Amino acid sequence: MLRLAAGIAARSYAVDLVLIKREGAYLDSIPPGVRLVVLNTRRTLNSVAALAGYLRRERPAAMLTALVHVNVGALLASTLSRARTRVIVTEHSQITRNFAALTSRTVKLAYRMVPRVYPLATRVVAVSGGVADDLATFSGMGRDTISVIHNGIVTPELYARAAEPCDHPWLAPGEPPVIMAAGRLAPVKDFAALIRAFADLRARRRARLLILGEGELRGELEKLASDLGVADDVGMPGFYANPYAVMSRASVFVQSSQWEGLPSVLVEAMACGTPVVATDCPGGTREIMDDGRLGILVPMNDDQAMADAILRTLDQPVQTNEMARKVEEFTLDRAVDTYLELALGPQAVRRPLVHPRMAQPEAGVNR
Repeated sequence: MLRLAAGIAARSYAVDLVLIKREGAYLDSIPPGVRLVVLNTRRTLNSVAALAGYLRRERPAAMLTALVHVNVGALLASTLSRARTRVIVTEHSQITRNFAALTSRTVKLAYRMVPRVYPLATRVVAVSGGVADDLATFSGMGRDTISVIHNGIVTPELYARAAEPCDHPWLAPGEPPVIMAAGRLAPVKDFAALIRAFADLRARRRARLLILGEGELRGELEKLASDLGVADDVGMPGFYANPYAVMSRASVFVQSSQWEGLPSVLVEAMACGTPVVATDCPGGTREIMDDGRLGILVPMNDDQAMADAILRTLDQPVQTNEMARKVEEFTLDRAVDTYLELALGPQAVRRPLVHPRMAQPEAGVNR
């Protein structure tokens, strides 16, 4: 959402980022031109009332929201405020799977309100067709009432950072090929399956596996690599300041997830020109890879198929010009154009310089 807020602000719109509390990992990353508004509330009901007050005072032209409990709260606040703000709620993940894993009673209640509350939105947006299908099943909404807008992932900055030097010794000229993955070290990413597949591959060919990211499964994954005898060829350096410089030099990028919304790292890898292999999991993976035309899709829970697919990709990578054409669907400019048209109408895209305010609760838009 910060990237989208920055893109809208760059078109000379006034954009507010509305937070319940002044906290979070990205506070230092709020882009220039985006005003931070903090509601300073503790309880969910108080947050709804505070947001309603903000809407009455500021009268934003549109409000863009994300996360189910935030979406529901924003729609309730909009109803209370009686402001004529267009509310666009977005879904970024598989709502049915997220609901099954919930432990918070408050958040569970918000999910249960989705079928009644989401129809109040001006527009409901999913980041992929797979997410839209899942939301339609969960909510009972007609699939044709849910728009699909891909995240704005690809920017000129991504390409510039991909071209920067990379000092990782495994990526020096003459070293064995590096298979790369990135994401939270969490069950949904299923990096254990990737490590098992890599052990199979490593028995047949020299190679190395580099997994960028941090999470609660680090110890288990390190133990698995050791037990399989590949610890010396599996690197997990944690957070990497510039993952794109690594991506652009890796031989293959692998996504091993059990489900996704719209996997940004897969798009980023393709933008970097890196061949991709991915599990054919629920979500947007198949859309990104053009039903397997732009990389091999493998069944989930099939380590052998993943190892074979990586080997085949090392030998016969997809042409980078085909991937480059595909990633044009995921540019920030394209996403900004689409959201502005939804929020303010077609004239907002054609005439980007005389602009009203837009608001984003934990990401939204104001007039």
